[in-house]
Amino acid sequence: MNDAVNQQREAFYQRADTQALAPLWTRLKSLVPQWPAQVGVAHRWGYDDVRKFVMESAEHISAKEAERRVMILENPALKGTSQITHSLYAGLQLLMPGEVAPAHRHTQSALRFIVEGNGAYTAVDGEKTMMTPGDFVITPSWTWHHHGNEGNTPMVWLDCLDIPMAMFFNSTFREDHHADEAAITRPTGDALARYGQGLLPVGHTTTSLNSPVFNYPYARTREALHALTKAGAPDPHFGCQLRYVNPLDGGWAMPTISTMIRLLPAGVSTLPYRSTDGAVFIVVEGEGELHVGEIKFALKPHDVVTVPGWMAYTIRAQNDLVLFQASDRVAQEKLGFFREQRM
Repeated sequence: MNDAVNQQREAFYQRADTQALAPLWTRLKSLVPQWPAQVGVAHRWGYDDVRKFVMESAEHISAKEAERRVMILENPALKGTSQITHSLYAGLQLLMPGEVAPAHRHTQSALRFIVEGNGAYTAVDGEKTMMTPGDFVITPSWTWHHHGNEGNTPMVWLDCLDIPMAMFFNSTFREDHHADEAAITRPTGDALARYGQGLLPVGHTTTSLNSPVFNYPYARTREALHALTKAGAPDPHFGCQLRYVNPLDGGWAMPTISTMIRLLPAGVSTLPYRSTDGAVFIVVEGEGELHVGEIKFALKPHDVVTVPGWMAYTIRAQNDLVLFQASDRVAQEKLGFFREQRM
C-alpha cells in the first residue's frame, strides 16, 4: 500500500471522527479476537501472610464505622479496580466479638465462605444463621442483611460479589437500613428445614433466582465429598467435585456466581484444564500445589488463589485437599459464552 492511499484513508478516518464514527476494519481483530485475552494474573494470597493485616484492621476502624471491615483481594494486574477477576470482587471480612456490621441491601449478589472462628451469624431477609468454618452462605440481591459476632473469637470469612458485573450493566443500587440490625422474622434453620431436605412446601412459589437455602453447612458438604471417594476413581481433571445447587430447579445456587467444591485425595494430580471463567479458589483443608503455566503456588489451609480465564492449570494434592471455587460460569452459560477444554 502506497503512502498516498494511506494518507487518503487517514484523512477519511479523521473526517469521520468529527461525526463520532470509526472504521470497524481497523479494530475488528481486537474486538473479536481469536481467543480470550488474559485479564489479570494468576496470584496467591497466603493466609499466613495476609491474616495479620486482616486482624490489624480492627485496631484502626470498627465494624460499624467501616460498615464492612474488609481487606480487598485485588488482582495485582488490576490495581485500583477492586477486582480479583475480570467479573468478580473478593475480600476477607473481619468481625470481632460483640461487633455488628450494620444492615443494608444492594443489587449485587454476595457469597460468604467462612474461614475461621465460631459464634458469628449473618441475618438474611429476616432469618439468622450461625456460621462455622467451611460453610457457604448466600446473600441474594436486594435482601436486607447484617452480621454479628456473639462469640469470643474473631470471625473471618471470604466475601465474593458480582460487583464488576453489576457495574458493567450500570445496575448498582444500595439502601441503608434505619437500624443496625434488620428484623428477624423467621426462626434459625427455617430455610434449611423447608428446602434443604429433598422436600419442598406444597404450593411453594418464588420470584428469586437464588437458592432458598442460604447456608450450606460444611459438615454436610464434607460428608458428601468423602462419600464420593468410595464410588470410584476421581475425575482426572477435577477430582471429586460437586456444585452447590438450587433445590427448586437443580440449577446453580446463585444466578451470577457459580460455586463448587472439590476433594482431591492424597497423591492425586489433575490433568491440565482451562475454561473461560476466571476462578477464585480457597483452600478448606489439606495441602498441595496449583500450577498455572510455569508458576507454582503452594496451597495451605485458607490460602486464596485466582486463575484468569482460559489459563490452563493443574492441582496436586499432598494430602486430602479440599478446595472451594467461585467463578462467573453460571452467567457465561446463560449467555452462551462458556467454553472449557480438558487437556
